[in-house]
Amino acid sequence: MIEREKIESYAEKLMFRMKPEELDTLEKEFDIILKQMKLIENIKDIEKVNPMTFPFITYEAELRSDEEESDSLTVDEVLKNSKHVVKDQIKVPKVVE
Repeated sequence: MIEREKIESYAEKLMFRMKPEELDTLEKEFDIILKQMKLIENIKDIEKVNPMTFPFITYEAELRSDEEESDSLTVDEVLKNSKHVVKDQIKVPKVVE
């Protein structure tokens, strides 16, 4: 079981403000996930199964090809509404330690 203090610490680092009832719910959900992982670990020969990288079979999916469009924005157009620009990049506040 994941400790409540860890959940609170992670939430604080990610700048989440969580109510006590939300922490209770999250604690229960983590408990369920950990139990499910234990069940998966007990499946015979599970290590021989290749992990999925997509939730669907890729050869059945029609993925579009990425093509550059002629009406793309220039760097100047993208940056003109930003308050904080550094070397053609938008500077955003730091959100993790």
